[in-house]
Amino acid sequence: MHHERETFGRALRRLRGTRSLRAVAELASCGKSYIADLEQERRTPSPEMAAALDAALDAGGELRLLAAAPAAAPLADQAAALREGLVDSLAAGPLTDASLDEWEYAVARHGRATRYRPEPDHLSELIADFGDLQRLLARRHSPRARRRLVRAAAHMSGLMALTMLKLGDPAARSWWRTGRAAATAAEDRAALSWTYAQESYQLYYGGDIHGAVELATRAQHLAGGLPCVGPALAAPLEARAHGVWQHRSDAVAALRRAEVALSRLDPADRTQSAFGYSEAQLKFHTGNTWTHLHESRRAWDAQDEALALYPDTDHTDRALIHLDRAACLAYDGDPADAVSLAAQTITCVPREHRSPLIIYRARSLLDTVPDARMPEVRVLREVLALSAEEGDRAHGDRQGHGRRHRGDL
Repeated sequence: MHHERETFGRALRRLRGTRSLRAVAELASCGKSYIADLEQERRTPSPEMAAALDAALDAGGELRLLAAAPAAAPLADQAAALREGLVDSLAAGPLTDASLDEWEYAVARHGRATRYRPEPDHLSELIADFGDLQRLLARRHSPRARRRLVRAAAHMSGLMALTMLKLGDPAARSWWRTGRAAATAAEDRAALSWTYAQESYQLYYGGDIHGAVELATRAQHLAGGLPCVGPALAAPLEARAHGVWQHRSDAVAALRRAEVALSRLDPADRTQSAFGYSEAQLKFHTGNTWTHLHESRRAWDAQDEALALYPDTDHTDRALIHLDRAACLAYDGDPADAVSLAAQTITCVPREHRSPLIIYRARSLLDTVPDARMPEVRVLREVLALSAEEGDRAHGDRQGHGRRHRGDL
C-alpha cells in the first residue's frame, strides 16, 4: 500500500531521536526555536540549512533531498487530481448506453433543481458536472453517442445561462450562444427550439421586447409540428410581450397557441423543470399578460389558479405572481396597498432565493407610484436596500467560488 511521503519536518524529528533541540541547534549553528519550527513545518529550510542539518545528524543526504523536493500538494488537491484522472480514464473507453442514460438523467435532475435550489448552490454543481462532460466530449465516440453527449451539452449550457440570469450575471448571454451551437451540432430541433425559447425570456426581462418576440417566434418556427417544450415556452412569452405593447388581439392569439402547445406535450414534459412546461406556468404567464393589459379581474383569476398549482418550494414564480398582483393594485388606483404587497412579498422570500429578477420587478413597481413620500414607499425602499446589500455580499462570495472552479471549464 502506498504511504504518504515523509516530509522534511517529520524526517528531522525522526533523525533527532532523543537528542534535545538545543543539542541539534548547536551542531547546525542555529537557534533551537528554528529547529522546532522546522519540525512543526512552520518554516521551510534553506538549501544551506538542510545541508548543515544533514551533516549534523549524519543523514546521508536524506534531509538535503527532502528539502529540494517539491512540497506535497494538499490532500484535497490530491483527491481532486485523482478524481479527474479517473474521469479521463473512464472517458477513454467506449461509452455504453447505460453511461449515456446516466448523463441524460443528470441533466434532467439539474433541470428540476432550477425550480427549488438557490442559484449559488446549484451553479457550483453545474460547473463540476459540466467539467466532467467537457472531458468526455474531448474523446472520440461513435456518431450516435457523440450526438447524445452534445445534446446534453446544449441543455447544460442552457441551464448555465438560466442560473446566471437569475444571479444577474451578464455572462448568461454567451452561454445561450454555446447552447445554440451545441443543439445545432447535435441536429436536435427540439433542443434548439428550447434554447431560443429560454433565451427569449432573458431578452424580455432585460427590456428588449422586440428581440424577445423575435426569438420566441424563431423557437416556434423551429419546432414546426414537433410536440416539444420550445413552443409551449415561447408562445406565452410572446403573449406577455404583446401585453406590454397593449396589442390585445395578438396577445390573446399567442395565449391560444400556448394552450395548444401545452396540450400536445407528453405528460413527462408537463413538469416543474427547466426542460418542461406546466399548467401552473401557463396560468402565471396568462396572469402576467392580463396584468400588462390592465385587465385586473382576468389577471387576478389566473393568478389564483397559478398559486393553487405552484408548490411552496417554487419561490421565484410565486413571488413574481404576487408582484403582478401588486401591479394590478397600482393600475387600479391603490398604490399604497400595491407597495405594501411588494414589500411583504420580498420579505417572505427566503434570502437565498431573492434573485435580481425579483428585486428588479419590485423596483419597477416603485416607478408607477405617483407619491414617493408615502410611508409604504419608504418601507419598500428599506426592504430593497437590505436585499441589495445581502446580494452584494453573496455576489462577492460567488466570485471567490467561481475563481476556485475556473479551471473546471
